[in-house]
Amino acid sequence: MTEPFRHTFRVRYAEIDGQSVVFNSRYLEYADVLITEYWRATGIHQTDIGELEFHVVRAEVDYRAPIRYDELIEGRVWTERVGSTSIVTRFELHGASGQGGDDLRAEMKLVNVHVDLERGTPMPIPQEVRARLGAG
Repeated sequence: MTEPFRHTFRVRYAEIDGQSVVFNSRYLEYADVLITEYWRATGIHQTDIGELEFHVVRAEVDYRAPIRYDELIEGRVWTERVGSTSIVTRFELHGASGQGGDDLRAEMKLVNVHVDLERGTPMPIPQEVRARLGAG
């Protein structure tokens, strides 16, 4: 694996539940924010190759330790695999308190498929996108 893309964010009050920890559904929202920032950093959002439309077809979340209100969290993102029509992206959420150690809170995986919206069918991932994600 190459060095992951990193993005830090702070947990907001609206994201916690009655036990004062991040509500489980918010983890996928975090994945959405992280993949948006990752793809922005790789330039995928700024391509001139036409419309890109990716749909999530699979999402996995493994919860390791609670995330609490007002914590700084470092998201780490990398492309695990680029297939002909799909991309597998890995995520890790770490506490970003700066106290050292590996403060892993969650691991996630998303599978996105590039689709033709008109037909509703998978379509090949453009070569430029593959190259920007390191799949040449």
